[in-house]
Amino acid sequence: MEWTPGAYELADLELLLSGAFQPLSGFLGHDDLHTVHERGTLADGTPWPAPVTLHLPEAAPGDEVTLLDPEGVPLAVLTVAEREPDGLTSGPIKGLGAPEHGPFARLRRTPAQIREELDGRAALAVTMRGPLDDLTEIVATAKELDAVIVLLPLSYGETGPAVVRAALRAKEQLPEGTLVVSVPLAPREEPEIDLELREHVATAYGATEHLAGPEPVRIPGPPHRRGLVVFFTGLSGSGKSTIARGLRDSLLELGTRPVTYLDGDVVRHLLSKGLTFSKSDRDLNIRRIGFVAAEAARHGGLAICAPIAPYAATREEVREMVESVGADFLLVHVSTPLEECERRDRKGLYAKARAGLIPEFTGVSDPYEEPDDADLIIDTTHISIEAAVTQVLGALRSGGWVR
Repeated sequence: MEWTPGAYELADLELLLSGAFQPLSGFLGHDDLHTVHERGTLADGTPWPAPVTLHLPEAAPGDEVTLLDPEGVPLAVLTVAEREPDGLTSGPIKGLGAPEHGPFARLRRTPAQIREELDGRAALAVTMRGPLDDLTEIVATAKELDAVIVLLPLSYGETGPAVVRAALRAKEQLPEGTLVVSVPLAPREEPEIDLELREHVATAYGATEHLAGPEPVRIPGPPHRRGLVVFFTGLSGSGKSTIARGLRDSLLELGTRPVTYLDGDVVRHLLSKGLTFSKSDRDLNIRRIGFVAAEAARHGGLAICAPIAPYAATREEVREMVESVGADFLLVHVSTPLEECERRDRKGLYAKARAGLIPEFTGVSDPYEEPDDADLIIDTTHISIEAAVTQVLGALRSGGWVR
């Protein structure tokens, strides 16, 4: 089996392979995750601050899964130790080669390479998520310790290239011999945990002392200038595609934003032609939709998506894709009940599914995981499409995305 992890998981995978996440040798399982949450240690008592996890659509203990980068290049083999019902999968990994995807490949050196270059000298590691406004403390601390300065720009996500450029500019003003190493460490939600994880990474790179650079001050543009993905999810026949088309037409009439429309059926004929309706292929279809939508939103566009998207983990991956490029994500659950969707059955799909002619059909022979994080919920059983479109437009106006 082959699998391409999401952006967040891919960043963690690279750090596992490089040794920056030592002592970890793979993705964490149930016992380790429990003690990390409860005590900030692995199950054996080793200090470790944050979950490092991977979700797979299909796998069983003992399976070997080849993990690929976004370009399809094999990065590692995971030997599955455990897999939870929600897809959370653990096990050791074996590297297959140095990662080549992403920018600044020449600066992505391993901890072992940096420790070898330091050759026992003291090192002051500075982890950066934004520019270093004042280098005085860094210079003074390095002088006091007689240490080499190692700048570690944390190059995850859309802001990553800017952070690396800031590190290269800072190097020009720091003592000769200062090193710059790009580290794709994804931020953790809790600042204390993020800081502790940065300290672990700094130690792996040979740091005698660690300084955390200031967090970047982000001043996001007004919502109507930011990229936005409006992502509809719901059962076949729920009305999501019709609402999405109505929203597209209304936005085109307003003419205030560029609009990209990605309907599930249309994408199936073009972007995802040849994919089956197995869980892994359905997940891949949603990831492709999410990738295109995120690219449209990256440049300030408004993308509308209307797939069934039955699985919560895959919807969350799309949200992360979009938010990682600095855009906003609005999840609309068209919650029309199965009975009403089946009563409509405009395409005759439910009848075929009930007759066993369509395997793995969402709502009949395959589950639909209702979102618990929807920004807007619409049941079209007793309202018109025009009223449903008005609700979505109202949400866009109240959020400032449409004026």
